[in-house]
Amino acid sequence: MALVLHAGKTNKNGFKSLIVAQYNGVEVKLVPDFEMGVSNKTPEFVKMNPLGKVPVLETPDGPIFESNAIARYVARLKADTTLCGSSVIEYGHIEQWIDFASLEIDSNMVTCYRPRMGRAPYLPPVEEAAIGALKRALGALNTYLASNTYLVGHSVTLADIIMTCNLFMGFTKLMTKSFTSDFPHVERYFWTLVNQPNIKRILGEVEQAESVLPIQSTKQTPKDEVKKEPKKEAAKVKPKAVVGEGDDETPKPKPKNPLDLLPPSKMILDEWKRLYSNTKTNFREIAIKGFWEMYDPEGYSLWFCDYKYNDENTVSFVTLNKVGGFLQRMDLARKYAFGKMLVIGSEAPFKVKGLWVFRGQEIPQFVVDECYDMELYEWRKVDISDEAQKERVNQMIEDKEPFEGEALLDAKCFK
Repeated sequence: MALVLHAGKTNKNGFKSLIVAQYNGVEVKLVPDFEMGVSNKTPEFVKMNPLGKVPVLETPDGPIFESNAIARYVARLKADTTLCGSSVIEYGHIEQWIDFASLEIDSNMVTCYRPRMGRAPYLPPVEEAAIGALKRALGALNTYLASNTYLVGHSVTLADIIMTCNLFMGFTKLMTKSFTSDFPHVERYFWTLVNQPNIKRILGEVEQAESVLPIQSTKQTPKDEVKKEPKKEAAKVKPKAVVGEGDDETPKPKPKNPLDLLPPSKMILDEWKRLYSNTKTNFREIAIKGFWEMYDPEGYSLWFCDYKYNDENTVSFVTLNKVGGFLQRMDLARKYAFGKMLVIGSEAPFKVKGLWVFRGQEIPQFVVDECYDMELYEWRKVDISDEAQKERVNQMIEDKEPFEGEALLDAKCFK
C-alpha cells in the first residue's frame, strides 16, 4: 500500500513529511477532504491515534503518529539519504536542532497562536513570557546562523525541514517584519529554505504576515442553554477539534478592519516610519519637519497618554519591561499606528508617558478591546492648533532630554 498522510492541506506539521518525501523521492499521498474535528474523530482514525491528533501516517506495517516521528520514518526509507547526516556526530546535531525547533521555537509560537484562533484563553502574562522565550531562542539561532548556511553540514537536512516548517507558522501568522528584523540571519535562512524547489513545491509562495492575528474570545455555552437544546439538534453539532499538534492552521476569513474602509489619507504611515528610522542627524530639520509635512489631521489623530499608577514604578527594569510588554501587545495595530513611550526620571518612582499616532479620529476600538494596557493610561487627544502641544509632540518624537525638566531613563518606539 502507498503511504497515506492524514492531515489538513495547510497543516504545517503535515508539511514536514511531505517535504521529506520530495527530497527522498518517496510517494506520500495526502488523504482527500480531511476535516479537522470530524475526520480525526472517526473510529477508524482513533484506532490509529487514540488522542485524535494529526498528522498520522498509514504505512504497510501500521500507523505512525507525531509529526517529527513521521518525518524521521520517511527520511529513513531511502538508504542513502543525506537528510540524516553522514556521520554519527552529524546525526546527533540533527536531533539536537529538531529538539530545539520543537521545544524552543514551536512551543512558544503555539502558545501565542492558540488564543488567536480561539482555542485557548488569552492570558497576557503567559503570552509575554512566551514572546520573551521565543526572542531568546531566535537570538541564539540568529547567532548560530551568522556563520552557517544550514543547521548541520552544507546541505538541507531533516533538521532544516522541521525548523523551516515550525518557523513557517511564525512568519506567516505571528511575526511581522518589524519583529523579525532583529534576527537578520534567521530571516535570510528562512527565505533561503522556503525557496528551495523541494520545499517550495509543498509550501508554495510564502508571504510574511503584515499584522498579528487578533485575539479571539473563547466563549462557552451556559449549562442551562445546553440542557434546553433538543437532542436531535445536539446530534448535529460537529465534534470539537482536539487542540495540540493536530491543530488545523486555516483561520476563518476575518472581517475587514473598519480602518481599511476609511477614505484614503495623504499620509502614508510606512513612509513616515522609514523617515524616522533612517534619520540619524539633523533630526529636527529632517524627521520632525517631514512628519508635519506628511501628517494628515483628517485621516489620523495624535494622542498623549500618561500611566495612571506611576507611584508603583519603583524598580527601573520592571517599569521598562512593563512598557515593553505594552508595545508587544500593541502589535495588532502596527499597520495603523506609530508610538513613542518615554520612561522618565533619574530615580524612582518613574513616570511613563507616551505619544501615539492612530488611523482615524478616535483610538481604534479593536485596540481598546484587545489590549488591556489601554485602560492603564489616561488618554488625551492632541490639539495641533496649540503650539505648546505641538512642541511637546516634537520633543517626544525626538526623545528630547531633559523632557519636561526630568532625565530620560529610556525611550521606546513602536513602528
